[in-house]
Amino acid sequence: MEALRQMYAELGYINIFTYIQSGNIIFQSESTNPGDIEKTITEKIFQSFNCIVPVFVLTVVELNEALENNPFRNDATKDTAFLHLTFLSDAPDKILVEKIQKDIYLPDEFAVLNKTIYLYCPNGYGNTKLSNTFFENKLKLKATTRNLRTALKLQHLAENI
Repeated sequence: MEALRQMYAELGYINIFTYIQSGNIIFQSESTNPGDIEKTITEKIFQSFNCIVPVFVLTVVELNEALENNPFRNDATKDTAFLHLTFLSDAPDKILVEKIQKDIYLPDEFAVLNKTIYLYCPNGYGNTKLSNTFFENKLKLKATTRNLRTALKLQHLAENI
C-alpha cells in the first residue's frame, strides 16, 4: 500500500490516505472528472507494477449518495454486519438487471440503484453467489465490493481531508 500511496503522490494527488490492504485510497485531485482519474491511475499502475487492475474513483458526493440510498441500511430485520455495496463501472442496462432472478439467490438479497448494487448476505459475503464475478458476467460491467463498515470508514476519511 505504501508503494501505491507513493504512486498517487507522483501523479500529483494530495492528502493521500490508504485504508486496509485492499486498494482503498482516499485522495484529493485538481481534476474533477472521475473517468479521467481512473484512466490515469490505471495507466500508472500498469507502468509501475506491470499489472492491469480495475480502478474505481468515487467522489465524496457519490459515496455519500451510495450510502444514503442503501435500501437495507435502516431495515431493523437486517444485521448491518452483512450489508455490502458493490460499485459498478457504469449504470447497468435495466434489461440485464431484470434478467437476474432474485428469488433463486435467497436468503441473499440485492437491489440496484444507479452504479451501486446493495447486497444483504446473511450467511456472509464469502458464501454468496452474488459476487463481483457474478455481477460482472450478468451486467457486462466491472465491479468491486466493500462491506458497509469499510464504506462508512472511507466516507469518514474522505469527509475529513
